[in-house]
Amino acid sequence: MILLADSGSTKTDWCLVTDGKPVLHVCTKGTNPFFQTTDEISEEIASNLMPKLERSVIDAVYFYGAGCAFPEKNRIVSTAIARHIDVPVEIGSDLLAAARALYGKEAGIACIMGTGSNSCFYDGNEITSNVSPLGFILGDEGSAAVLGKLFIGDCLKNQLPATLQEKFFEQSGLTRAEIMDRVYKQPFPNRFLASFSPFIAANLSEPEVRSLVLNSFKAFFKRNVMQYDYRHYPIRMVGSVAYYYQDILREAAFEMGIELGSIVKSPMEGLINYHTKKNQ
Repeated sequence: MILLADSGSTKTDWCLVTDGKPVLHVCTKGTNPFFQTTDEISEEIASNLMPKLERSVIDAVYFYGAGCAFPEKNRIVSTAIARHIDVPVEIGSDLLAAARALYGKEAGIACIMGTGSNSCFYDGNEITSNVSPLGFILGDEGSAAVLGKLFIGDCLKNQLPATLQEKFFEQSGLTRAEIMDRVYKQPFPNRFLASFSPFIAANLSEPEVRSLVLNSFKAFFKRNVMQYDYRHYPIRMVGSVAYYYQDILREAAFEMGIELGSIVKSPMEGLINYHTKKNQ
């Protein structure tokens, strides 16, 4: 029995797998060792994961997460897990999870588009090239955090129709002062900004909103995907934004001369297949 984890900045999906089949799904808060300590991660595991696992006999843990691309950061996560589950723990990046889930042992360009965004070239075994995503301030084009940032910026600078602005403030219940406080003074501003994605998706009929989203997706392709050999390898994507906005995402790809392949919401099914075959 193995325990798989797919962790982004917003949430962590845990899946207990036996004989290649999922037997338990648990969702906890997102984990990122760049912003959290071992104690904080350990507390989340103790409070919201372990009670659900009960007496499950686990043989190994495979944890894939945002920020887990550096040995010193991976140790923060592995130490937190080891406090509660005394088995071998393998830590990998969320990007490696996407690549393995989307391609298995095949080569291709793997992309993530969720709270944040990222991309890589995967040779069927490991990631050999990665354009740094740079985070939602300098990069993360097309992500929920960046879409939220762009939308809020346009809203506060009166670049959107007055009726849409009124609708946003009425539905969100936020004031301009509260938005500024959440972005500049409170923790996890990326999660806060990403939380506006459902409102954006629900208002794509507004030309200004549609243009904002389309241009951000085109920027993702230009500043990331087009730096790989995108004409000779398939391009596949995983993530909630890619999944729910896939019509306009494919439109952006078409306008950039890019052939976009499959889009899946979560890498978990692909990871189950990958690790089941690996352990056979």
